[in-house]
Amino acid sequence: MNNFFERRYVIGGIFITLILVLLGRLFYIQIIDDKYLFYAKKNAIRQEILFPDRGPILDRNEKLLVQNQLVYDITVTPKDVKGIDTVEFCKLIGITKEEFATKIEKAVKYSRNLESPFDKQLSPQLYASLQERMSEFSGFKVVPHPIRIYPDSAAAQFLGFIGEASEGVIAKSGGYYHRGDYVGISGVEKAYESVLRGQRGVRNMMVDSRGIAKGHYANGAYDTVAISGERLISSLDLRIQKLGEKLMQNKVGSIVAIEPSTGEILAFVSSPTYNPNLMVVGPARGGNYKELDTDPYKPFLIRPIMGTYPPGSSFKPLSALIAMQEGIITPQTTYNCPGYYQAGNRRIPCFHHERHGLVNLSSAVAESCNGYFDMVFEKLINRNGAKQTDTTFTLWRNNVAKFGLGSRLDLDLPGENSGNLPKAKFYDKLYHRGGWRSSTVISLGIGQGELSATPLQLANIEATIANHGFYYKPHLIKSIGSKRIIKQEYTLKNYVGIDAQYFEPVIDGMQRVVDAGTAAGAKIPGIIMCGKTGTAQVSGKDNSVFVAFAPRENPKIAIAVVVENSGQGATWAAPIASFIVEKYLRDSISRRPSGIEPEYYMNANLLPEIINKISPAQKAKADSLKKLKADSIRKKAVIKSAAKKNKTVTAPKHMAAIKPKDDE
Repeated sequence: MNNFFERRYVIGGIFITLILVLLGRLFYIQIIDDKYLFYAKKNAIRQEILFPDRGPILDRNEKLLVQNQLVYDITVTPKDVKGIDTVEFCKLIGITKEEFATKIEKAVKYSRNLESPFDKQLSPQLYASLQERMSEFSGFKVVPHPIRIYPDSAAAQFLGFIGEASEGVIAKSGGYYHRGDYVGISGVEKAYESVLRGQRGVRNMMVDSRGIAKGHYANGAYDTVAISGERLISSLDLRIQKLGEKLMQNKVGSIVAIEPSTGEILAFVSSPTYNPNLMVVGPARGGNYKELDTDPYKPFLIRPIMGTYPPGSSFKPLSALIAMQEGIITPQTTYNCPGYYQAGNRRIPCFHHERHGLVNLSSAVAESCNGYFDMVFEKLINRNGAKQTDTTFTLWRNNVAKFGLGSRLDLDLPGENSGNLPKAKFYDKLYHRGGWRSSTVISLGIGQGELSATPLQLANIEATIANHGFYYKPHLIKSIGSKRIIKQEYTLKNYVGIDAQYFEPVIDGMQRVVDAGTAAGAKIPGIIMCGKTGTAQVSGKDNSVFVAFAPRENPKIAIAVVVENSGQGATWAAPIASFIVEKYLRDSISRRPSGIEPEYYMNANLLPEIINKISPAQKAKADSLKKLKADSIRKKAVIKSAAKKNKTVTAPKHMAAIKPKDDE
């Protein structure tokens, strides 16, 4: 009996304790912690997303390349759209009822209960007139949104552009992005999206039954501010970037200039280019994108890192450096050039069959003697005998790869191409193992054959020669935010395995190229520029290539210029490079002894002809339509002639089914 009473008190105590706990929790929720009041009043609170400004992008002298402009988007929550005057709403924002229906259908398809974009980029004036009447249109909301504008309309491929986040990007963002958000699509905008985008904020507004804001909920206690994206200072020099784009207009090709002492990219020209303001998010963007995307000259192609070209004779200094390091030649090694080089049963001519006579290393560089460098290549590949061709070729390839060829340089930009530095197994597969010799691949020694490089790689080789044996990884952003933080990898020296002593004889030859050799017409008064022309053989007209650095002592700029299908390196690429170099070093361009002037190159049109290939099926269809048109015209002429004579005529049988159009 006593046990029964004891159990009753225990059970009663438990119930009393639970009741006290629940009452205490209820007191805490209702009196002490008002965040639950916030949730309870959610129907009377409108949560507004505050979009941050994307970080601005500046050139190395802190001149704005990209900035923000505020526009206004309309969003809709379909389930809340009730009893509105559709005609008046369409009139206010300038759309038709059909467009309204299409947009609503798209929003419903996304979600009836979630907010999604309805119309984009209202002008500030339209926003001002619309804002006063938004309470009349339940379910709709106006949201301020910053977009990008480009004050100088330059460096489009470098900067890239932003656009709406795709479903894939949204899914991978961990809930950060939502439908209608803008993200970087290409260029720096994409590569540095995480630091440019900033952090969005939230504002909680009290609203009445008509949705009109009545002030901040809890005096803003639960609001968060939008934090702007970080400022990026790029390495570009806008002066030479704009000059380069003018010099390359109506041409296909690229200019890359690098500061050898840092690896910072000074110019990044891809031609043809486009006005980046055409890709600003808005009503015209779709049409602009389609036009640019279908342009046969491919302005969206980022040629400095995506375009690959045979280096041509610009590769010769690199061959000489490797041969000296391997002890195959010395600066005094000579070759008697008869105008060609005999490699096995192949006779390889010098350019235009020029006879250079007796040349050493420096004069061979200056005069671009193919025979000398074919000889150097064969000595490198044959040093261990013909049976060891695979092995010695691989050693040669490994030495070339140290200069950054055949692999990406890991530029801070998406889409970089590695170029092509073929491996021995490629030729084993092509000719079978043991079935090829140095003479088979001798064109590699003068930068031809299967060898290809990006303009970035070519410029990086020049920076390496300017530094006498090392390079810093090329990069486009020199600082992030106010602290000017730079990635550690961009401060490390990358050595290429060539002793510094071997660079001087090569540089002597490169100076002679500009002083009195193949690029003498591009000589800059008072500036010693060391360079190498290249006339790279491709299908069609040759590519004009020129690589250089200046000044010789304490170099400030290394450069590579490629002008596709335009002929000799000295004719186009070398003069263009010389104008860029002088503009960077002096901020002016002097009168040249050769008489060349920037305006001539700016105005020249070297765009290759686009040949549209028509398939047999397309041709047959075109011929059929042409015949129908001709028959229609003939029928109309017969009827017209008969009418004049007041005769009734019958059209030929093969025309009977043709009914002429009113406008024929």
